[in-house]
Amino acid sequence: MPSPEGEGRAKDSLESAYAAYYKANKSVNKRIFGAFPELRSLLRGYTSARMFDLFGFWLLWRLTGGFEGMQKALGMSRTGMFRRIAMFREVFGEHPDVYDFPGITIDPVAFVEGMADRTPKKK
Repeated sequence: MPSPEGEGRAKDSLESAYAAYYKANKSVNKRIFGAFPELRSLLRGYTSARMFDLFGFWLLWRLTGGFEGMQKALGMSRTGMFRRIAMFREVFGEHPDVYDFPGITIDPVAFVEGMADRTPKKK
């Protein structure tokens, strides 16, 4: 790939979506960030790392088959699982088993088949 962005598809999609969101919420955003100008920089690192972790947790939850699947496939402890479930509920208001991210569809069968095709075969 010519750059770390690859072909730039994800970046283009996000920029288009954000532009539409920002345009729709422009007046609210201006008031919030006007009242608290440091809000963006203060929360950026914490929220982006936490969101990244929680989205990855949700994705793996779906792809590995939930609680038992994550324990078997990834070796996650019960305590770690309960902690992440509680954090997910705190942020998104629902259990990862029932929460759906708008615009994202998960196909565990296609994932498993695709990963099997990519795994080098033993001779």
